[in-house]
Amino acid sequence: EEMLGKVSINYLILFTKQFRSMLHAGIPLMRLLTVLENQSENKILKSVVAAIAKDIRAGSTLSDAMGKHPKVFSPLYLSMINAGEISGTLPDVMVRLISIIEHEAKVKQDIKSAMQYPITVLIALGFAFFFLLTFVIPKFAYVFTKAGLVLPMPTRIAMFLYNVLSDFWGILIVLVAGLIAGLHFYFKTAPGRFTKDSLILNIPIFGPLLQKAALSRFASIFAILQASGVPVMQALEVLSGTIGNSAISRQFDRVREKVREGQGIAGPLGAAKYFTPMVVDMVAIGEESGNLEDMLRQISIHYDDEVAYAVRRLSDMIGPILIVGLV
Repeated sequence: EEMLGKVSINYLILFTKQFRSMLHAGIPLMRLLTVLENQSENKILKSVVAAIAKDIRAGSTLSDAMGKHPKVFSPLYLSMINAGEISGTLPDVMVRLISIIEHEAKVKQDIKSAMQYPITVLIALGFAFFFLLTFVIPKFAYVFTKAGLVLPMPTRIAMFLYNVLSDFWGILIVLVAGLIAGLHFYFKTAPGRFTKDSLILNIPIFGPLLQKAALSRFASIFAILQASGVPVMQALEVLSGTIGNSAISRQFDRVREKVREGQGIAGPLGAAKYFTPMVVDMVAIGEESGNLEDMLRQISIHYDDEVAYAVRRLSDMIGPILIVGLV
């Protein structure tokens, strides 16, 4: 039975590091799981480890036991564990897995940090505009109207908005709440996720940043799956679910189908949207030279640098953009 709830990335990283260290030290799996269960500070993770131990006692493999908890262990995590079990190199594979998880956490944190400032400022501006619209402007407008002065167009627009807000606030609240709820449920569906992710990729500045982050994730995970001995088709299937953007994933699914038909990776990748010429060329060189893993690693390093530069550039541009917007 699947355990409810998710586990934060920091707890998952700590769990994986502890698991790998004890495994490397030669501690038997059942003893290892008992130790992890006892020392885990996260209640969900503690319950999940107990359930995994129970399933393994009943004859399950580690990857199958973890697979019953998809909210905690992603398809990528499970594929890596499975590859480690099959190849008999689980401690080494877990080192690579830890590097992926930490890399993912860093990229997400960088993007979150870049978004935090503009979102905070926009929320503050929204509250300030609402305050001006409902309390300040009506008082000034009343004084100017009483004095017989003609109000300027921006003030008249603000007064119109104030009148709409004061007369129909109940209807507006219901409409806004309904719109938010509708979008929330729509974006949880497959077409909704595709629409949202496609729109996000077309937003100036933010779209290219998220595309670069997705390409970095694609290359780094693909490289590690290659190094861990995961079969190509299984690796491509895992990649589709870990790119993090359904618009890019849909394009990648077409690539996977063409690879299944016997074509190479670079050709179909070149025909797919969102995959840059650099990615396609590097993959082609890797395929031709038999050094795909190394080429993928170079792509990942390049786009990590690109993401870091884009985040810094975004932070530098936010101030002027907001000032121009306010003016």
